[in-house]
Amino acid sequence: MLTRHDATQLLSIEECIASVEHAFKLYALGQAPAPGVLGIHSQDGVFHLKAGILNLKKNYFVSKTNANFPGNVQKNGLPSIQGVITVCDADNGRFLALMDGIEITILRTGAATAVATKYLANPDARTITICGCGNQGRISLKAVMKVRRLEKAFVYDINEQTAIQFVEELSKELNISIQPVSDLKEALLESDICITCTPSKKPFLRPEYLAPGIFIAAVGADNEGKQELEPLILSSNKLVTDITSQCASMGELHHALHMGVMKNADVYAELGQIITGEKKGRIADKEIIVFDSTGTALQDIASAAIVYEKALSMNIGMKLNFAK
Repeated sequence: MLTRHDATQLLSIEECIASVEHAFKLYALGQAPAPGVLGIHSQDGVFHLKAGILNLKKNYFVSKTNANFPGNVQKNGLPSIQGVITVCDADNGRFLALMDGIEITILRTGAATAVATKYLANPDARTITICGCGNQGRISLKAVMKVRRLEKAFVYDINEQTAIQFVEELSKELNISIQPVSDLKEALLESDICITCTPSKKPFLRPEYLAPGIFIAAVGADNEGKQELEPLILSSNKLVTDITSQCASMGELHHALHMGVMKNADVYAELGQIITGEKKGRIADKEIIVFDSTGTALQDIASAAIVYEKALSMNIGMKLNFAK
């Protein structure tokens, strides 16, 4: 049994990026079955159950139950996202580990953003705008800096104090210029990359905000009620998904389909197809590319496997036998 502190000790963003990239590649090559997802709404939030199988050092089955309650911090001081991950041996069903999912979810989501940035952003990208200055915004900036040499970051949040705190915490740590902004359009017109990671239920990114060549990673829409991008941004530019069927049911693509401005066939590629070379990534400096990131069980498996294997080798965690 592994706590959030254990997971923080055992999983680095560099390891997570490499493992998540490998997981998407295996899926694209047909070496992993399609992961599953189930969403169940509560009064003030939503529960996601995500599960899948991936053959890494061991053949793993991983399931994650995540609770996403955006109002928690203000109402009761609890994290917005809470969850638990179970790890099993997919060859015999043996229960291997139970671990907190908060840190793993944050890291694996940031890792997918970094992988997408690696393949889809302009190689000389130097300026980024982060929309949403919570934990996911923080890890998004750190992760993207592993694949691009950023020099400037604009940060935007509906809570101005949250953006200021973001700047104070990360400017010195990352040694780049970070500036809070209130005019999102002005920031985006200067940006090469944009990451949206908010709980917004209404689109705030508009087509006229986007500079030629910008790469957008849309991370916030992880259920059908959330939306950050106007659908015309997707329909008029190159769209890459993490898994198209999942994005069609709960991501930004879901809203474009609902409005009738896109069909599933209009999706350019899944991220794994770009990684394997089945589809080319960026082919022109000025093309705008959107990555619809809903978060998949593939990412959870890739990350949880690292935590489990390192915990065994380092003798970290509480050992229990639930079968007794």
